[in-house]
Amino acid sequence: MKSQLKIASVFAAVLLAANSLFAHGGVELGPNGGRILEFSKDETMHGEVTAKDGKFHIALLDKDMKPVALAEQTLTVTAGDRDKPTKVEVTKADGKFVVPMQKGEAYWVIFQFKASAKAKPVTARLHYNAEICEECKAAEWLCKCAPEGETKEKKK
Repeated sequence: MKSQLKIASVFAAVLLAANSLFAHGGVELGPNGGRILEFSKDETMHGEVTAKDGKFHIALLDKDMKPVALAEQTLTVTAGDRDKPTKVEVTKADGKFVVPMQKGEAYWVIFQFKASAKAKPVTARLHYNAEICEECKAAEWLCKCAPEGETKEKKK
Protein backbone atom coordinates (compact mmCIF):
# COMPACT_ATOMS: atom_id res chain seq x y z
CA MET A 1 0.00 0.00 0.00
CA LYS A 2 2.87 2.38 0.83
CA SER A 3 4.46 1.79 -2.57
CA GLN A 4 1.17 2.66 -4.30
CA LEU A 5 0.95 5.90 -2.31
CA LYS A 6 4.56 6.70 -3.14
CA ILE A 7 3.95 6.08 -6.85
CA ALA A 8 0.79 8.22 -6.76
CA SER A 9 2.68 11.02 -4.98
CA VAL A 10 5.51 10.96 -7.52
CA PHE A 11 3.02 10.91 -10.39
CA ALA A 12 1.13 13.89 -8.93
CA ALA A 13 4.38 15.83 -8.46
CA VAL A 14 5.39 15.17 -12.08
CA LEU A 15 1.99 16.32 -13.32
CA LEU A 16 2.17 19.52 -11.28
CA ALA A 17 5.68 20.26 -12.53
CA ALA A 18 4.67 19.64 -16.15
CA ASN A 19 1.62 21.85 -15.73
CA SER A 20 3.73 24.76 -14.48
CA LEU A 21 6.19 24.32 -17.35
CA PHE A 22 3.48 24.43 -19.98
CA ALA A 23 1.06 26.84 -18.26
CA HIS A 24 -0.43 29.46 -20.51
CA GLY A 25 1.17 32.78 -19.60
CA GLY A 26 -1.74 34.89 -20.79
CA VAL A 27 -3.55 35.01 -24.08
CA GLU A 28 -2.05 33.83 -27.34
CA LEU A 29 -1.47 36.65 -29.79
CA GLY A 30 -1.26 36.23 -33.55
CA PRO A 31 1.00 37.71 -36.22
CA ASN A 32 -1.05 40.94 -36.31
CA GLY A 33 -1.15 41.37 -32.52
CA GLY A 34 -4.71 40.07 -32.23
CA ARG A 35 -6.17 37.48 -29.90
CA ILE A 36 -6.03 33.90 -31.23
CA LEU A 37 -9.16 31.77 -30.96
CA GLU A 38 -9.37 28.09 -31.85
CA PHE A 39 -11.75 27.49 -34.78
CA SER A 40 -11.12 23.74 -35.12
CA LYS A 41 -10.96 20.64 -32.95
CA ASP A 42 -7.44 19.75 -34.13
CA GLU A 43 -5.75 23.20 -34.11
CA THR A 44 -5.67 23.44 -37.92
CA MET A 45 -7.82 26.60 -38.11
CA HIS A 46 -7.55 29.70 -35.94
CA GLY A 47 -9.21 33.07 -35.85
CA GLU A 48 -7.18 36.19 -35.04
CA VAL A 49 -9.40 38.86 -33.51
CA THR A 50 -8.30 42.49 -33.77
CA ALA A 51 -10.29 45.66 -33.14
CA LYS A 52 -10.36 48.80 -35.27
CA ASP A 53 -12.85 51.63 -35.69
CA GLY A 54 -15.43 50.06 -33.38
CA LYS A 55 -15.37 46.69 -35.13
CA PHE A 56 -13.81 43.31 -34.54
CA HIS A 57 -11.88 41.99 -37.54
CA ILE A 58 -11.43 38.22 -37.59
CA ALA A 59 -8.77 36.82 -39.91
CA LEU A 60 -8.50 33.10 -40.53
CA LEU A 61 -5.12 31.46 -39.97
CA ASP A 62 -3.94 27.91 -40.60
CA LYS A 63 -1.96 25.71 -38.19
CA ASP A 64 1.23 27.60 -39.10
CA MET A 65 -0.47 30.98 -38.45
CA LYS A 66 -0.52 31.76 -42.17
CA PRO A 67 -3.55 33.59 -43.66
CA VAL A 68 -6.42 31.51 -45.07
CA ALA A 69 -8.62 32.98 -47.80
CA LEU A 70 -12.29 33.41 -47.00
CA ALA A 71 -14.49 31.22 -49.18
CA GLU A 72 -17.45 29.20 -47.97
CA GLN A 73 -16.62 29.59 -44.26
CA THR A 74 -19.26 31.19 -42.06
CA LEU A 75 -19.17 32.88 -38.69
CA THR A 76 -22.08 33.50 -36.35
CA VAL A 77 -21.54 35.89 -33.43
CA THR A 78 -23.52 36.46 -30.26
CA ALA A 79 -22.42 39.12 -27.77
CA GLY A 80 -23.42 41.14 -24.76
CA ASP A 81 -25.06 40.35 -21.47
CA ARG A 82 -25.46 36.65 -20.73
CA ASP A 83 -29.06 37.16 -19.64
CA LYS A 84 -29.93 38.99 -22.85
CA PRO A 85 -27.41 38.12 -25.61
CA THR A 86 -27.56 39.81 -28.99
CA LYS A 87 -26.97 38.11 -32.32
CA VAL A 88 -24.54 40.38 -34.15
CA GLU A 89 -24.38 40.93 -37.92
CA VAL A 90 -21.26 39.47 -39.52
CA THR A 91 -19.96 40.74 -42.87
CA LYS A 92 -16.90 39.94 -44.96
CA ALA A 93 -14.47 42.67 -46.01
CA ASP A 94 -10.81 42.70 -47.03
CA GLY A 95 -10.52 38.94 -46.57
CA LYS A 96 -11.77 39.03 -42.96
CA PHE A 97 -14.99 38.66 -41.05
CA VAL A 98 -16.12 42.02 -39.64
CA VAL A 99 -18.33 42.32 -36.56
CA PRO A 100 -19.48 45.55 -34.90
CA MET A 101 -18.39 45.87 -31.28
CA GLN A 102 -21.11 46.18 -28.66
CA LYS A 103 -21.55 49.02 -26.20
CA GLY A 104 -19.79 48.56 -22.91
CA GLU A 105 -16.34 48.04 -21.51
CA ALA A 106 -16.68 44.32 -20.77
CA TYR A 107 -18.84 41.56 -22.27
CA TRP A 108 -18.66 38.07 -23.72
CA VAL A 109 -18.43 37.42 -27.45
CA ILE A 110 -19.34 33.92 -28.66
CA PHE A 111 -18.11 32.88 -32.10
CA GLN A 112 -19.50 29.87 -34.00
CA PHE A 113 -17.28 29.05 -36.97
CA LYS A 114 -18.17 26.65 -39.76
CA ALA A 115 -15.55 25.67 -42.34
CA SER A 116 -18.33 24.84 -44.84
CA ALA A 117 -22.11 24.79 -44.99
CA LYS A 118 -22.22 21.10 -44.00
CA ALA A 119 -19.54 21.31 -41.29
CA LYS A 120 -20.38 21.22 -37.61
CA PRO A 121 -19.85 24.57 -35.89
CA VAL A 122 -16.89 25.09 -33.57
CA THR A 123 -17.57 27.49 -30.71
CA ALA A 124 -14.95 29.90 -29.36
CA ARG A 125 -15.44 32.41 -26.58
CA LEU A 126 -13.78 35.76 -25.95
CA HIS A 127 -14.23 37.94 -22.89
CA TYR A 128 -13.82 41.45 -24.22
CA ASN A 129 -12.53 43.80 -21.53
CA ALA A 130 -11.37 47.26 -22.64
CA GLU A 131 -9.70 48.17 -19.33
CA ILE A 132 -5.96 48.77 -19.66
CA CYS A 133 -3.56 46.41 -17.89
CA GLU A 134 -1.22 48.32 -15.58
CA GLU A 135 1.67 45.95 -16.28
CA CYS A 136 1.75 45.64 -20.08
CA LYS A 137 -0.44 48.67 -20.98
CA ALA A 138 -2.53 46.55 -23.38
CA ALA A 139 -6.30 46.18 -23.20
CA GLU A 140 -7.17 43.35 -20.78
CA TRP A 141 -8.62 41.21 -23.59
CA LEU A 142 -5.14 41.29 -25.20
CA CYS A 143 -3.12 41.14 -21.96
CA LYS A 144 -0.28 38.61 -21.87
CA CYS A 145 0.62 39.12 -18.20
CA ALA A 146 -1.49 36.64 -16.23
CA PRO A 147 -2.64 33.16 -17.14
CA GLU A 148 -6.22 33.02 -18.36
CA GLY A 149 -8.69 32.68 -15.52
CA GLU A 150 -6.17 33.99 -12.98
CA THR A 151 -6.65 37.47 -11.60
CA LYS A 152 -3.80 39.90 -11.17
CA GLU A 153 -4.17 39.60 -7.36
CA LYS A 154 -3.56 35.83 -7.52
CA LYS A 155 -0.47 36.38 -9.63
CA LYS A 156 1.28 38.56 -7.01
